[in-house]
Amino acid sequence: MDEARWLEVSITLNSELAEAVAEVMARFVANGVVVESGVVYNDAEDEGTPVGPVRVYGYLPVDARLEEKRQRLTEALWHLSQIQELPSPTYRTIADEDWMTAWKQHYHPILIGERLLILPAWIQQTPPERIAVKIDPSMAFGTGTHPTTQLCLQMLEKYLSPGEDVIDIGCGSGILSIAALKLGARHALAVDIDELAIRSTLENAATNEVMERLECGSGSVAEIIQERFSIASAPVVLVNILAPVILRLFEAGLAHLVAAGGRLVLSGILDEQASDVGRAAEQYGMVLIEKQNIEDWVVLVYSRNG
Repeated sequence: MDEARWLEVSITLNSELAEAVAEVMARFVANGVVVESGVVYNDAEDEGTPVGPVRVYGYLPVDARLEEKRQRLTEALWHLSQIQELPSPTYRTIADEDWMTAWKQHYHPILIGERLLILPAWIQQTPPERIAVKIDPSMAFGTGTHPTTQLCLQMLEKYLSPGEDVIDIGCGSGILSIAALKLGARHALAVDIDELAIRSTLENAATNEVMERLECGSGSVAEIIQERFSIASAPVVLVNILAPVILRLFEAGLAHLVAAGGRLVLSGILDEQASDVGRAAEQYGMVLIEKQNIEDWVVLVYSRNG
């Protein structure tokens, strides 16, 4: 059995006290403090609202200073409890295992469609019969595990012709743009309003050796229409975002990004939202050519000018 190398200190309390406890704990623990809570989704656009009790925890290294740090932390929490009552912390020892290796065991290759394979970035071998897209799951912006991403990838494989340009709105991890380039796209423009997503896309593109054909930047439909990038339309446009956001993108000019006769792939849509998205697409001259679903999630593929 591995020797204990860490002492976990944990307090479960109400959300009002969590920030103060985390600040106190951070003075003593190694590698930062974790704050965990339950989450509820209030509507289709809610990114998650914390609910219920909060667990605050961190780790003290088991070394010659352990008892000193533990005592000082206990005293600091006691002083805080004199302002407002706190639950007592709990302690448990943790073996010095390879946490990264254990975490990676949860992620496995994912077969998509007829040709694609989503691989965690650390897996080296590539099956010769599949086109591998390597993604770092720790970046959390789109790893291929969610039905909306899988649906988009299936339609991309079906409707992209080699040599075509692609626009990816809300690129996240860059998984769709990278897959498009590996399927033979000439050029992919990937945009997102989140700087972390842009960084994630660039890192994953470098891992997949497609940087030379990828253009990535901050923005959305408006910035593309304003010609801030090298292309302002493409034969294939990909949007894997929440349905209410897709509706706003249509108002911003999404349909204009699709070249004449081009294809618009829309995902991130719940089955109950598909009719609203469909009406908006048709209002802007799009013609539905395919609808597929995985569980409650739907992908809609449209053609511009039929």
